[in-house]
Amino acid sequence: QVQLVESGGGLVQPGGSLRLSCASSGRIFSINTMAWYRQAPGKQRELVAGITSAGSTNYADSAKGRFTISRDNAKNTVYLQMNSLNPEDTAVYYCNADVQRNSVSYYRAYWGQGTQVTVSS
Repeated sequence: QVQLVESGGGLVQPGGSLRLSCASSGRIFSINTMAWYRQAPGKQRELVAGITSAGSTNYADSAKGRFTISRDNAKNTVYLQMNSLNPEDTAVYYCNADVQRNSVSYYRAYWGQGTQVTVSS
């Protein structure tokens, strides 16, 4: 199996920063795109940022200029550096990875269990 485990969430004051991490483990041959999504109460899950294995990135408009996604391919880990946080960023943040488990299998999407980020004074 494949497991994605997020860490780094918590309570932070407006204007503060947090760094989320997501480590992938298990039977992994290759990982293509890795991404962060978030879901606020009463809202649909939305893409925050994504990064390909080659390092190309994309961001939601709400994240541009404040968040930075990066990855360590050797560790199968993706990070999300979040700066200038505001209460609208409060949500459960989920890690997503497109994983190939062996050389002949298709890529399949896996999700982490989520980590809560709360921005409040």
